[in-house]
This record gives sequence, C-alpha cells and structure tokens, in this order.
Amino acid sequence: MTVRITGRVQGVGFRWWVRSRAQALGLTGWVKNDADERSVTLQAEGSPERLDELERLLRIGPSSARVEDVEARREPASGAFEQFEISPR
Repeated sequence: MTVRITGRVQGVGFRWWVRSRAQALGLTGWVKNDADERSVTLQAEGSPERLDELERLLRIGPSSARVEDVEARREPASGAFEQFEISPR
C-alpha cells in the first residue's frame, strides 16, 4: 500500500508516530517527508486487515498533527522490506 497524507504532518513527529504504529501492526516498509513540506508518503506491506488498520489510524494521526487528506492505493507486496523504517529521503 502506498499512502500520501497531507495537512500539518511535518515537524510534528508524524513519521515517528507512523513507524511506531506500523511496527506494532507487524508491517514492513518506509515513511518519509515530501519536498512540499506539507505531506508525508509511506509504503507499507502486510496483511490486508493490518493495512486497513494502519489506514484508519493515518486518517486520525497523532494529536500534534492535523490530517487533511489520505490518498491510499493498494498494490501487490514486493517483499523487499525487512522492517518499517523512516526513510532519509
């Protein structure tokens, strides 16, 4: 699943919050800030039920953030990830 979240999601600990939730759900992938300074993108792999739960959580976000939009698309898992990480790029 690839997701783009827009709103006040940079500079508020959003990536760390996503990583924590994804790891707790047993998902693999990555999350990163986008260059527009207004959105975050992530890629997550795991069971459909756990991806659904992550998507539900992303629509709420941490209390320090203000989520305005969540665009999610599902694609087949690549199996390329061993854990869920914050991407430096």
